[in-house]
Amino acid sequence: MTGTAANDTRFAPGSTVRVSDRASLGHCRTPVYLRGRTGTIVSVAGRFRDPERLAYHKPGMPLQTLYRIRFSQRDLWPGYGGPADDEIEADIFEHWLEPDQERQRDQGA
Repeated sequence: MTGTAANDTRFAPGSTVRVSDRASLGHCRTPVYLRGRTGTIVSVAGRFRDPERLAYHKPGMPLQTLYRIRFSQRDLWPGYGGPADDEIEADIFEHWLEPDQERQRDQGA
């Protein structure tokens, strides 16, 4: 891992992001149940070699920023019967993240 300066990251803690809903072939570290879902950046873990490339004996470069993202359980699972404030956190690499355009429009950004 290398250090991550705030200006080296695309997203900051508190940013709302959407996990890309694209297909993947082979090794992938992004859970299918999170694809297309919206969450909030909790923290920036740092920059790491890309495990999707490392799995195929590639160098894993360039380094990818890894984020911890918080999702509401009710947003993930239709009919979720648990408490409204139940959440899940997942580590997702930057190349799987997009700005949440819909939420930005709603907030007048």
